[in-house]
Formats: sequence, C-alpha cells, structure tokens
Amino acid sequence: MSNLTRWNPINEFEDLMNRYNRMFGLTRAGEREGRDLFNRSDWSPAVDIKETDKNFTIEAELPGMSRDDVKVTVHDGVLTIQGERKQEEETKDKKVHRVERFYGSFLRRFTLPDNVDENSVKANFRDGMLTLTIDKAEPREPKAIEVEVN
Repeated sequence: MSNLTRWNPINEFEDLMNRYNRMFGLTRAGEREGRDLFNRSDWSPAVDIKETDKNFTIEAELPGMSRDDVKVTVHDGVLTIQGERKQEEETKDKKVHRVERFYGSFLRRFTLPDNVDENSVKANFRDGMLTLTIDKAEPREPKAIEVEVN
C-alpha cells in the first residue's frame, strides 16, 4: 500500500495530548479557561486510506457537517480537504454542561503518488462520511529521444 500522507511527529504529539486532556475533562487541545496549548487547525478529522488495483479511496469522518462545509482540491500532486464545523450559537434558554466535540476549521493534505489520475477524483458525501475515489493511471513510459552526434 502506498503512503499518501507525510508523517508529522507534532500531529502524533497533539493527538496524544488531546486524548490525555479528554481523559481529565479538559476540552479541545488542552483548552482550559480560554487557553490553547497549540495554535493550528482546531481539529483534524479521522481518515482511512485504501488501495485497490484500480484506485485509491480516502474516507474522512465529518459528523455534523454538510457537503457545503467541505472543500476538496487537487493541485500539483497534493489533495487537500478543508472545511469548518460550526458550533451552535449560545442562547439564554439553554445551559451547556459539557462540550467534548471539536469545532472550528480543519485542513488535511495528502501527497498523491505518481500513479494516479488527478483529474479522476470523485467525491461522495453521505451521513457525515466524505469518500474520495482517485483512479490509478498507467505508469508513464520514459520517452527516448535520439540524439545525433556529429
């Protein structure tokens, strides 16, 4: 299976910190009394990447979002998924006791392998799950150029 995303040790550390903070009742990314430990995307959706003989499939969990909240682009071999999950507006007749879900903007980027057809990306959004399918392309044969020597 080809690796479509670059490993970033900061993301691993942030994930560990988020799990630790949730365990002790903190809200997102170590936030307590309005303080953030990290200054980057507010959250990052979970993604599964699968490969068959004919294509790659990327599935991203985006619960509580609509297709209008998400944008997918491909540029120079990089697939980008970005969007924002908006938090409910506070009202005076509702008291919030606990907020554990993540809100705000997110951005995920994946470097596509050389053997994909960037123009073949198909997107489907259903029940909070974004599914992207990218067809594989035939590997390009190197083009031989004959050079005359005088």
